[in-house]
Parts: sequence; structure tokens; C-alpha cells
Amino acid sequence: MSAWLWPTTADIGMRVFANNFASLLTEAAHGVQTYLISEKSARTLNAHVRHTGEWRVRSEHRPDDVHFLYLAWLDEIVYRAEVKEQWYVDGHVKIEHNEDGMTAIVQASWIDANVVEREIEIKAVTTHDLVVREVMEGEVVGSQWAEVPEFTGPGWYADVVFDI
Repeated sequence: MSAWLWPTTADIGMRVFANNFASLLTEAAHGVQTYLISEKSARTLNAHVRHTGEWRVRSEHRPDDVHFLYLAWLDEIVYRAEVKEQWYVDGHVKIEHNEDGMTAIVQASWIDANVVEREIEIKAVTTHDLVVREVMEGEVVGSQWAEVPEFTGPGWYADVVFDI
């Protein structure tokens, strides 16, 4: 045998809460960017010229599945920062449903990613332990992590793991 598996701890999880699915995408984008950016750069984000435009994101794998749209959105945030040099700052998300599935239509605001100092790099957004789910009125989503509070519905929550 010439291949062996070895354990790694090169990942980090993120839980996001929001009152609706579109807001879940916005909160997830803010969570990713907050995790990646240095404190120094975070303090100076508003000092940079902002650009705006429409971003359209959909999952080609399963266009009717909220899990895959959530993953596609997070992939888009990482891709735009790394490849297109667009650091997402804020946006308004609308979910469009049609015969081809769901599309996130985002009125996005971004700055030049080259002016942003990063603390860490995300290599991949994974499906490991992925949860994207609507929470019913009065339903409680507990937490196994001391740093993450419990959440009482109604609303949405998502768990995702990043390979770093």
C-alpha cells in the first residue's frame, strides 16, 4: 500500500442564525469575513472606496436545495476575495425561485481585496457537518460549544465547516 490517511485539525466550524434564509446568507458572509480579516484591517474598512454591483449565485449541483445554495454563496465570497479581488463588505440578498431552482440575487458592496490584511485563509467550504434548516416558532436549537449560544425560533440556522 502506498497511501495512508492521517488526522488533521485544519478546520473551523461556523454557526449562523437569522430570521429568514436571505438574511442567513448575509450573516454567513459577515461571519466569514470577520473570521478572515485582521483587527487592523477591520478598523479601516470604511476608509476604502466601495464598489457596488449585482452578484447572482446559484448551485449548479442541486439548484432547489438550500444547503447547496448556502455552500455556493460561501464559495462565492471566498472566490471573489481570492480571485476577483473583491472583499465583500455588505449586501442585500433576495432569493429568486423559478423553474431552474433558486438564485441568490445580491446587491453587493465590496472593496479592493488587496487592501485587506488577512489573519487566515479558507481553502475550502466543506459539506462536513453541514446543516441549513428552518427553525419553527418556539423550537430551541442547543449548542455543544460554550462559545455558541442556543437559538429559539422562529428563524433559520446553519452550521458549516471550513478547511483552513
